[in-house]
Amino acid sequence: PELAAFGFGKGCSPALQYRVARIVALSPSIDMARTELRREGIVLDTKTVRRIAEQLGLQLLELRRRELFAWREGWLPWGNDFAGRRVAVQIDGGRVRLRENKKRKNNGKKKKGTRPKFDTPWREPKALIIFEFNEQGKMIKKERQPLIDGTLLGPDHLAELVAFHLHRLGVTEAELVVFISDGAPWIWNRLEWIERRSGLDSCKTIHVLDFCHAAHHISLALAALGLSGDARRKTYGYLRKLLKKSRYDEVVSELKERAKRMKLKEDHDVWTEIRYLDNHGSKGHLRYATFRRRGIPRGSGAIESTIRRVINLRLKSNAIYWLEENAEGMFAVRALL
Repeated sequence: PELAAFGFGKGCSPALQYRVARIVALSPSIDMARTELRREGIVLDTKTVRRIAEQLGLQLLELRRRELFAWREGWLPWGNDFAGRRVAVQIDGGRVRLRENKKRKNNGKKKKGTRPKFDTPWREPKALIIFEFNEQGKMIKKERQPLIDGTLLGPDHLAELVAFHLHRLGVTEAELVVFISDGAPWIWNRLEWIERRSGLDSCKTIHVLDFCHAAHHISLALAALGLSGDARRKTYGYLRKLLKKSRYDEVVSELKERAKRMKLKEDHDVWTEIRYLDNHGSKGHLRYATFRRRGIPRGSGAIESTIRRVINLRLKSNAIYWLEENAEGMFAVRALL
């Protein structure tokens, strides 16, 4: 207990735990981490390296749970980090493969020399990034690093994490808060709750559908209409320019006219894409010309890069399967770094 008060864990000092966990989180594998540690004169076996890294991950998750509990109970004070700033919030999901051990049949005995069987289902870890942007809509990195966090516990927990971070960072006092993401319903269906739970003023918030995703749905609509080759490229370029000028209604009208001329039924794929664009446009998510004039980001490249760097380069790879608690802990360490 005396050593624990100074940060000592199970047989390791804070400095050793920091060094080992950092290299494990930055390396693509435990073996690579061991090699790098050995070059620094730290010789540890595989199990020890893994245990130290997982231990720090669990500590980070426990710290987050305690802060979340304090926030839920109203004990966490408001922050002021982003007071008076222009803030962007982006959310998205990645992919990770878990390891779920199969249960042996009743009275089943393990055969000598065999390994326990397991399933490898895909899970979608949810990630978030909060950062300040300037008058040109570009991320500001010098004064304040972006905040990155995430979870494997589902979209509701991710929404709670977003509201929690907005509270403790003082985003409610920001000049402007912009939510930018792709069209995933699990994100858009929870934005109103996030704003209400974190105390954001709706007059200071703006919702933006990532421009590339919106343009992609134009391409999908043209493919559903059967266009190909030069005709498709020419039409796509024309409609994309209209979209960039905030003239989404003309884009929708053009697609509707083409669908009606072909007498396509309401359950045809093209109508799904038309309704998608019309729905986001009517809610003000496609005002890209206005966003450009106001210096508001129009793309979700920051969260796409976060998914790649935090999740794909460490948690997602060939023949890598995670126990859920270990993946959650490594996610927390990697995101913090």
